[in-house]
Amino acid sequence: MSRIGKNPIEIPSGVEVSVGASEIQVKGPKGTLTTAVHPAVAYALEDGKVSVTRADDSREARAQHGLRRTLLANCVEGVSKGFEKGLEVIGVGYKVSVQGPKIVLNVGFSHPVEFDLPAGIEGRVEGSKLILQGIDKQLLGEVAARIRRVRPPEPYKGKGIKYIDEVIRRKAGKSGAK
Repeated sequence: MSRIGKNPIEIPSGVEVSVGASEIQVKGPKGTLTTAVHPAVAYALEDGKVSVTRADDSREARAQHGLRRTLLANCVEGVSKGFEKGLEVIGVGYKVSVQGPKIVLNVGFSHPVEFDLPAGIEGRVEGSKLILQGIDKQLLGEVAARIRRVRPPEPYKGKGIKYIDEVIRRKAGKSGAK
């Protein structure tokens, strides 16, 4: 049995979960999210908890069991608390700013790079750190990865855009040996 899949999902107060034929809709104080339903997995709502069970022990059902439970748990957490992802801009003269629904990055190119934030994602700047917030964990991670791709951190000086919790493995520069 999947160790993740067998754990029931606690539904906090103010969050509604409705199971449909093709998708599950989760409504909460921060918004509404939907996740797809897989035919090899069954959902049961009872006394403030959602439990996920699989129909049989086939390979596909076992693979989907933990995945679908985690996707639903992320929806519940997203509409109740929300998610946050942090990026750090490191380098001399490198700057980041938020102008409405746009992020403007000055990261060593001849022009500033403008990045449009999708609906549901908000950004704020704290010094050289960019904090992204949203209710959809997958969309938030994708937006953060696309922003990081503008100027990934390089291993010699560490300049670029990195996640706040990321550790950059540094390389030695020129040896200078004759």
